[in-house]
Amino acid sequence: MKLKGAEIMCESLLREGVEVIFGHPGGAILPFYDALWSYPQLRHILVRHEQAAAHAADGYSRVTGKVGVCVATSGPGATNLVTGIMGAKADSVPMVAITGQVSRASLGTEAFQECDICSIAASCTKKAFMVMNPADLADTVREAFYIAQEGRPGPVLIDVPRDVQLELTEAVFPEVTAVPVPEVSQEALERIKEAARLINEAERPVIISGHGVMTSGANQELKSLAEQSGIPVITTLLGLGSFPGGHPLSMGMLGMHGMYWSNISVDQADLIIGVGMRFDDRVTGKVDTFAPHARIIHMDIDPTQIGRNVPVEVAIVGDAKALLQNLVPLVSNTPRPDWMQYIENLKRDHPSLAIPSSDTLLPQHVMSNLNTLLQEDPETTVVTGVGQHQMWAAQFLSFNQANSFVSSGGLGAMGFELPASLGAQVGRPGAPVWTIAGDGGFQMTLQELVTISEEKLPVKIALINNGHLGMVRQWQEMYFENHLKAVPVPGPDFIKLAEAYGVGAVRVTEQEDVMPALRQAQAHDGPFLIEFVVDSTTNVYPMVPPGGSLADTIEDPAMARNPVI
Repeated sequence: MKLKGAEIMCESLLREGVEVIFGHPGGAILPFYDALWSYPQLRHILVRHEQAAAHAADGYSRVTGKVGVCVATSGPGATNLVTGIMGAKADSVPMVAITGQVSRASLGTEAFQECDICSIAASCTKKAFMVMNPADLADTVREAFYIAQEGRPGPVLIDVPRDVQLELTEAVFPEVTAVPVPEVSQEALERIKEAARLINEAERPVIISGHGVMTSGANQELKSLAEQSGIPVITTLLGLGSFPGGHPLSMGMLGMHGMYWSNISVDQADLIIGVGMRFDDRVTGKVDTFAPHARIIHMDIDPTQIGRNVPVEVAIVGDAKALLQNLVPLVSNTPRPDWMQYIENLKRDHPSLAIPSSDTLLPQHVMSNLNTLLQEDPETTVVTGVGQHQMWAAQFLSFNQANSFVSSGGLGAMGFELPASLGAQVGRPGAPVWTIAGDGGFQMTLQELVTISEEKLPVKIALINNGHLGMVRQWQEMYFENHLKAVPVPGPDFIKLAEAYGVGAVRVTEQEDVMPALRQAQAHDGPFLIEFVVDSTTNVYPMVPPGGSLADTIEDPAMARNPVI
């Protein structure tokens, strides 16, 4: 059977189980869009900017566990995808990005919208393909989906010249097979025994759980390890949800804006078990002084991450779920009353979630009320942008299910929140999705309000409007002698703007109106935006200062503290 290249692309996507594509058409990708006409099973979501297509595919992938797919034309369409592709690479999200390209005869001539996107994307993908023969398309799509999911997940790009999409060729499709879970090696089994010995002997151990726990589906195994050993669990930003936030052994997030008690506990620990995380700079603070008393056990599927940032005593490469299944039976429940009491004293004397007394509306008031609402429906997904609001959300919101918190962690892309929540809502159509945004980042991709309106996606938006680029302002205030430059963000009337896009909206300026507005949004049949006009000078604490260690964690100066005994 002969098919056009574009038809082979569509058929291949269908065979890979793809149901949704996020994209924007253009000249070089039009043959693919024409082929989509014959494939109604492939739902296409028209975004209003290609960057949003990549972020939406990212959000979709995180909540479904499937490969997210985004599509763009050549030149500016392709380059607009790059930010979202890099975000997926940084956060280990499986994605396939498909771009159109100028015809083969025009390559290298600086033709209209010609761009060597494969070279541009080389550093932000696991692999980038340019397909010069339509007979290679089916195999390339199969290989791309395999690579995106194998080992540490990530994005793959397929660039297809326009004439390749149009050319007829004999269609031969490879068998679609699931990516096998790597077996636990004999070497890993021996190291697991050593890890168990260290765990059983430790007096002040902590577990640090990352996004990789959820990628491997190891939430239950992690919970079993914590409960079997009695060891408290701290998470990275993207590890939120990997361990139930309401569990007695949960200690919340660590790192630059982590809980004070989490940071100090890591600093004082004699053993750290890192699972599915990278020990990146936002977690460790100053690497040279990270966990000075601790031996480190590091379990991760990516061998290049182990020992990369911090020295490791026991390195175990493999799938987190399989590794933990082998570790848990070897671990004993050793009482550590002194250590647990030390942690309880930290929590008592350094209440990181205490809200300063104020007559004005603070961001913390919004987060505290939103957390109350979220606990009523554990199926809720929260998607954040990047900045102060992201950190307040990570601190105040408790996540008890995997993949219920979605954020741009490694890349830290402002504007991620709205398109990613679009993708998350498409992926979980029956579950509530809340977007938490800052007024600065929100204005980077707010055009996607029309997409959620057009697609009738009931995304709820909590817009934290402090009139500034809040995190930048905080740094300028604290470390640049209060030289506030380019941080006020005069915004539009967000209520009128939302209504113009067909989105319900309300403005809140008083503390007592927060919960009624949240419930109004939750009950609204369709997308809804709440603009919370909050204090413009509030900083996010705790905070590890630039170049500082976790032991240097700064607490909110507005809160009185007592020494830990």
